[in-house]
Amino acid sequence: MTGRSLQASQEGIQKAKRALIRYSLTQKAFAEELEVTRQPIGKFFTGKPVDRNLFVQICDRLDLEWEEIVAEPPTEPKAEANTDSRIDIDVLVQEIREKIKPLIQERCGTMRVLDMTHPIGLNDIYTNVNILEKITGRRRLGIDELLQQFTSEDFEHFGLSRITEKRVPALETLEKYPKLMILGKPGAGKTTFLKYLAIQCIQGEFQAERVPIFVTLKNFAEAANKPGLLQHITEDAINPISSIRDVLIYGKALVLLDGLDEVREEDSDRILKEIREFSDRFPKNQFVMTCRIAAREYTFEKFTEVEVADFDDDQISNFTNNWFKEKAVKPETFIKRLEENNRIKELAASPLLLTLLCLAFEESGDFPANRSELYKEGLDALLKKWDAKRGIQRDQVYKKLSVQRKEDLLSKIALTTFECGDYFFKQKVAEQYITEYIRNLPDANTDEEALQLDSEQVLRSIEHHHGLVVARAKGIYSFSHLTFHEYFTAREFVVARQSSEEALHNLVSHITEKRWREVFLLAVGMSPSADRLLLLMKKKIDALIATDQKLQHFLMWVHDKSLYVDTNYKPTAVRAFYLELGLGLMPEISLDLACSLDNTIISVRNSSSNSPLTLDLDLFLAVYLDENLFFENINFSRYPVKVYLKLALLQQELLEITKIKGRDRKEKLRGVMIKYRNFGQDWKFSENQKELLIQYYNTNQLLGDCLNSDCYVSREVRQQIEDTLLLPIAEIKQRQQ
Repeated sequence: MTGRSLQASQEGIQKAKRALIRYSLTQKAFAEELEVTRQPIGKFFTGKPVDRNLFVQICDRLDLEWEEIVAEPPTEPKAEANTDSRIDIDVLVQEIREKIKPLIQERCGTMRVLDMTHPIGLNDIYTNVNILEKITGRRRLGIDELLQQFTSEDFEHFGLSRITEKRVPALETLEKYPKLMILGKPGAGKTTFLKYLAIQCIQGEFQAERVPIFVTLKNFAEAANKPGLLQHITEDAINPISSIRDVLIYGKALVLLDGLDEVREEDSDRILKEIREFSDRFPKNQFVMTCRIAAREYTFEKFTEVEVADFDDDQISNFTNNWFKEKAVKPETFIKRLEENNRIKELAASPLLLTLLCLAFEESGDFPANRSELYKEGLDALLKKWDAKRGIQRDQVYKKLSVQRKEDLLSKIALTTFECGDYFFKQKVAEQYITEYIRNLPDANTDEEALQLDSEQVLRSIEHHHGLVVARAKGIYSFSHLTFHEYFTAREFVVARQSSEEALHNLVSHITEKRWREVFLLAVGMSPSADRLLLLMKKKIDALIATDQKLQHFLMWVHDKSLYVDTNYKPTAVRAFYLELGLGLMPEISLDLACSLDNTIISVRNSSSNSPLTLDLDLFLAVYLDENLFFENINFSRYPVKVYLKLALLQQELLEITKIKGRDRKEKLRGVMIKYRNFGQDWKFSENQKELLIQYYNTNQLLGDCLNSDCYVSREVRQQIEDTLLLPIAEIKQRQQ
C-alpha cells in the first residue's frame, strides 16, 4: 500500500458487508450516495487498495472504525505519513476558510427584520444568547406547581415570561455538546445566533480550526434537482467536492443548519433523512441545528435538544445600548420608559418584539399612548410579517382560518380563561375551545374524532407558527405573554362581540378587579368609538358609593372644598387633590389621579408655590407625618395678599401649638385646620367604607387613564365625564337637569 492508500482485511470486508446489509444498501446505491463511481467501492469490498480519504469515508458511513477494517496497522513510517496528512488537512482548512470568508460575511454579517429601512451589522447589534437545557414545554409540572413559581406581583411585573430554570451561555453549551438542536419560539433569535457563530468562526474568534458551513434548510429543500446535502454544500460554497469532503471526514467543519421548521411538508421526510445520514456519515464535526418549538415530529438520536431563553434585563439593556448607539434617541430614555411600563417591558423579552419596540420608539421618542396599536403591530409581526418577509409559506392544518379567524379563536380562548383567572390551562381544555370554534366554520368536519385530531394540530400550529400560545409544561399551555392574553381578552369584547351592550356590561362588571385594568385600557384603545364604554364605566364607578349617605356627604365636602380655593387648575383635578387628602392616603401623597386630570397640578409639591393647595398639603403632612411640626417652616408671606391676614391668624395659632406636647398637639392642629382651611376632619369611616372609597379612587384613576390613552372619544362625552367626575350623585343629577 502507498502512504495515501489503504485496503481492507478479510475480516474487515465481512464487517463492511454486514453493515451494508444493515443499512439496506447495494454497492451501486452506496457509490451513488458517496458521489463516487462504483469502481473504488468494488475495490474496497475485494480487498484492493483505495484512496485513504475514501477508505475512511466508507468506514464512517457504515459506522465502522477504519483502524479495525484496515488490512494491517500503519507502521511507524505510515504514522509519520498520517501526521503529514494531518498537516495537509490543517493547511486545507485554512485555504478553504480564506476562500469562503467573503461569502460567510456577505450572508451572515448583517441582519434586517420587520420594517428596518436598511440592514445593520450583526456584530453591531448582537446580544449574547442564553440557553435552557431543560425544554420548558416538557417539564413534568402541574398547574399548581407552575403557579407556585409566581406571586400575584410576579404576574403584574413579569407576566408569564419569567422562567425559573437555570440559564447557560450558549457558547458554553456548544463546548459541551457536539451535536445540538436549538429550539425556540418565533423571533427568539435562533437564526441570528447561527449567523453569529459563522461570523465568529470565520473571524477566528470561535473554533478557528474549523470551516463554518451555513445551510439555510429551506433553500436546500427547494434547490433544483434535489441534490444531496454534501453536493448542496459544495455547490453553495463554490469549492471542489473533494476539499469539502476532506474537511468533513477529518471532523474540521462547524455545520450550521438553520430553520428545520421552514422546510415545506412535502420536503420534510427527504430533508430529515438527508440530515440524519449526513450527521451519521461525518460524525466528528460540530453540528448545530435550529427549529421552532413544536414544529416537527422528528428523531435525531445523537442530537441534544436545548431551548433559547427569553431575554433577561441585562440582555434587554445590552441590545438597547447597541441599537441606540450614536442615534438621536438615547438608550437611557428607552430603558426608563420601558421600566415605567411593565406590560411593554414584558414583550421586550422576545428579541423580535424588542426590535419592534426599538423601531417604534426611535420614530417618535416614546411609546404610543394607545398601547393597543403597539400590541397590534407586535401581533401582526408574529401572525403575518415574520414569515412573509422571509418568503416562508407554512403548511397550515387550519387553512380555512384567515388571520382574522385566528385572532377570533385566540380571543375566545383568552376571554374564557381570563374570566376564570386561568393564566395556565391544560392542553385538553384548549383543544376543547378550539373544537367548539372550528365546529362552526363553513364546511367543517362534524365527525368528533376528526374534530379532536384537527384541534390538536391547530393548537400545535398556533404554537410553532406564531408563538402566541406556548407549552409551559407537559400538557399545560398559556399565552406567551400576559400582555397578549389581556389584548385578546379585550379584543373579544370590542371586535369579536362588536361592543354589544351585553358585552360591554360584562366587561364593566369587572371594573373593580385590579387584574382587569389593562383589559379596560386596551378595550378603550381599540374601540372605533369609546363613548359607550366610558359612559358605562362612569356609571358603574358612581354607583359604587351612591347609596352610602356618609360617603356622599364626603364627596359633597370634596366638591365644596374645591370651589372654595382660588386656583387655575382644572376643577376635576382640584377635586381629585382633596379626595386624596380627605382619604389620608399615606405615607405619601402621590397625586396620581389629580395629575392624570391636569398634569400641571404636580407643581403644588414645589415649596416655592403660592397655591392654597400647597398650604393645605403642607398642613396635611404636618398632621399625618408629624415631622417635628413640619409647618414651622411654612412661609406664609408667599401666599396672595387677599388671604394673608387670615393666614396670619392661622400662623399665630400654629405657633401656640408648638408649645403643646404629645397627642394633644396633633388634635389641636387638626382643629385649627378645620377652622381656617375646612379640612382635616376625622370622618370615622368603617372598614367597608374605606374599602369602597379606595375602589372608588382606583376606578376613577382607571377612567382618567382611559381618557388620556389617545382613544377616540367624542368631545361631548369627554366633557360630560370630566365635568361630573368625583361629584356626589345629587350634584350629578342637578347638572344633568
